[in-house]
Amino acid sequence: MKVIDKIKSWTDEGKTTFSFEFFPPRTEDGVDNLFERMDRLVAYGPAFCDITWGAGGSTADLTLDIVSRMQNVVCVESMMHLTCTNMPVEKIDHALETIRSNGIQNVLALRGDPPHGENKFVQVEGGFGCALDLVNHIRSKYGDYFGVAVAGYPEAHPDVIGENGLASKEAYQSDLEYLKKKVDAGADLIVTQLFFDTDMLLKFVNDCRQIGIKCPIVPGIMPINNYKGFLRMIGFCKTKIPAEVMAALEPIQENEEAVKAYGIHLGTEMCKKILAHGIKSLHLYTLNMEKSALSILMNLGMIEESKISRSLPWRRPANVFRIKEDVRPIFWANRPKSYISRTKAWEDFPQGRWGDSRSASYGALTDHQFSRPRARDKKLQQEWVVPLKSVEDIHEKFKELCLGNLKSSPWSELDGLHPETKIINEQLVKINSKGFLTINSQPSVNAERSDSSTVGWGGPGGYVYQKAYLEFFCSKDKLDEVVEICKAMPSITYIAMNKGENWVSNTSQSDVNAVTWGVFPAKEIIQPTIVDPSSFNVWKDEAFETWSRNWSNLYPEADPSRNLLEQVKNSYYLVSLVENDYINGNIFKVFADL
Repeated sequence: MKVIDKIKSWTDEGKTTFSFEFFPPRTEDGVDNLFERMDRLVAYGPAFCDITWGAGGSTADLTLDIVSRMQNVVCVESMMHLTCTNMPVEKIDHALETIRSNGIQNVLALRGDPPHGENKFVQVEGGFGCALDLVNHIRSKYGDYFGVAVAGYPEAHPDVIGENGLASKEAYQSDLEYLKKKVDAGADLIVTQLFFDTDMLLKFVNDCRQIGIKCPIVPGIMPINNYKGFLRMIGFCKTKIPAEVMAALEPIQENEEAVKAYGIHLGTEMCKKILAHGIKSLHLYTLNMEKSALSILMNLGMIEESKISRSLPWRRPANVFRIKEDVRPIFWANRPKSYISRTKAWEDFPQGRWGDSRSASYGALTDHQFSRPRARDKKLQQEWVVPLKSVEDIHEKFKELCLGNLKSSPWSELDGLHPETKIINEQLVKINSKGFLTINSQPSVNAERSDSSTVGWGGPGGYVYQKAYLEFFCSKDKLDEVVEICKAMPSITYIAMNKGENWVSNTSQSDVNAVTWGVFPAKEIIQPTIVDPSSFNVWKDEAFETWSRNWSNLYPEADPSRNLLEQVKNSYYLVSLVENDYINGNIFKVFADL
């Protein structure tokens, strides 16, 4: 979706939009940390996030990779900065074609800063000399596919700001007229350079309107996180600082916490004044940090830590090609990134109903599904690599997970457990003690309000429903016991498979079972989560391989613990169990006498 369309839609609904900017980190660990922060920030529902293009195109490949992951894995509407610096037309088109193929529709078109070590922008042979040329090129070659944003400078572009820290009236007016040319050429959104003089921003917006610029203008807010970084940034951008701001900062410049607290206060007051003048969008330059940006938004009442809403039980896709997708198998609930990677080649995505999945071709299982950030790898090492002398020791690890004592799981890409797991964690501990090793679950829910903090999704005014669901590994003997008990419990359906493809079930391989659904005002019933036997057949390969890739392989070769885990992997079954009576049923009754 284009950012401009989202902003207009939110504005029409009387909502204020906010968004976040990030930059490509220099190290692999930095990238991992960025995505962890991004995940947390995106949970608050920004209109979009953008990622910068390094000076001189120095981070081009990394920016392209990050923006694709933002759009398709983090699932946030993403905008990529694109500059002219060191970029012949072929490279520019490569970047645009790459993001288009990844379902991204938003570009911030910039001239760009000079490469490191140079003081002046120089047009590269075969390239463009300014952002206007870039906007013209995007519109002439790609038509209306992209939403195009451009930069606005409340104090005029730094190149025309004199040694006295000000632009002349002529230079300022010329800069405004150039901005209008960019808009007239096809830019539909303006994002401003950082500023600290709110009156200057308001004058700039008014001046833009006076010369006929009608598109939304989004103020760029940079929270002050530390004094030295603040000085570097304002020196580079030639930003005017009100005397009262410097007077407040100078006495506390050595106290980083005090500087940060003042930065939050200043950012909050600036935003209050901006919003009071009718501007309904804010863009926060996070500098890849989260606390200050979130604190400002909380101070403004725009977000609440206890009210992070979900439009679906899983994060809705932002990719333009799968924007209407609203149904998924429950098996990948804890591995959404893997599901996205294994379905990215699909031409159609389920909407409304799952349909016949036998025609859907999942991507092959590759190393990509098992790649993980170093921080997560370290956490798995700390929490799961312990001496295992018996299967009972394995049971203990699963019990610890259900109790919330572990923050990682080999079968999950997420941190910790879902909030709804706390509803049934005591029962989960009991069945794990008996050798039913759970990797996925949900409690039954009957007409819970859709704004519930534990099981809610879909926004206010609706009601949500769930069938109780358990997914676990167990031995063949224990599976046989479960199958026997289920004969007397007609509301229970199950599917079980081992690594050797043996199928045990009391349902047909074509039966699709909706296990989560919601009823909302003026909408059809939404059923976003299903149990599908054909997809289970695909998922079980990934689930069994996870024993090795994410757990046993963390031990040295020939280690007894590693051998024990491989024995379990090769002999156990993976079981999917559904209690279809979501009103009176009790899925844990299956295990009561085992």
